Amino acid sequence: MLNPGKPVKHGANADPLLSPQQARQLLRDQARKAEQEVIGVQMASMDELTLLSNRHGFTTLAQLGLDACQQLEKPATLLFFDLDNFKHINYLYGRAEGDDALKTFADVLRIAFRENDVIGRLGDDEFVALLTGSSAVDIGAIKSRLEEILDERNATMRRGYDIRFSIGQVEYDINLHHSIDELLIEAERALHR
Repeated sequence: MLNPGKPVKHGANADPLLSPQQARQLLRDQARKAEQEVIGVQMASMDELTLLSNRHGFTTLAQLGLDACQQLEKPATLLFFDLDNFKHINYLYGRAEGDDALKTFADVLRIAFRENDVIGRLGDDEFVALLTGSSAVDIGAIKSRLEEILDERNATMRRGYDIRFSIGQVEYDINLHHSIDELLIEAERALHR
C-alpha cells in the first residue's frame, strides 16, 4: 500500500527512495512501453495496405477460431478469393491502381462478412475468410452479394476496369484438417479447380 511521504520500493533493483509521484510516473512509463509492444504485435499481424490480417495474423486468429469450433462442436467454412486479371490491372494502370483495387476488395469483404468471421489477405491478390459456426455456404449467393457491392464500387470509381474475383470453398473437417494451414492448402486447390 502506498503511504504519502513514504518511499516506494519496486523490485530488487528499484531505487528505495521513489516518491509516490515518481512511482506513478514509472508505472505510466511501463504502461506506455507495454502499449507500444502491443501495437508492434498488431502491426506485425496486419497487412499495411488493406488493414486486414496478413498471412501470419490470419493463420493465428483462424487457428483459434477452428480450435473454438472444435471444442464447441460447431462447423466452419473457409473461403479463398483470388482477384481476376490483377496482374493485368497492375500492368495497364500501374501499381498504385492495383493497390487501390486490393483496398477496394478488402473493404467489400469487411462489409459483406460478420464481425466474428476471420478475414485476411494472404499476399498479392489472395484473400481468405473463415466463417466460424457456418457449414458449407451457398457460394453463388456469397459471390452475388460481393459482386453487387463491387458493382456499386466499380460504377462509382469509373475506372477503366472492373474488379472481379474467383472463389473457392472448403468445409472444415476435424478428421481431415489438423491445422488452418491444411485447410488453406485445400481451399486454394478448390479455387483453382
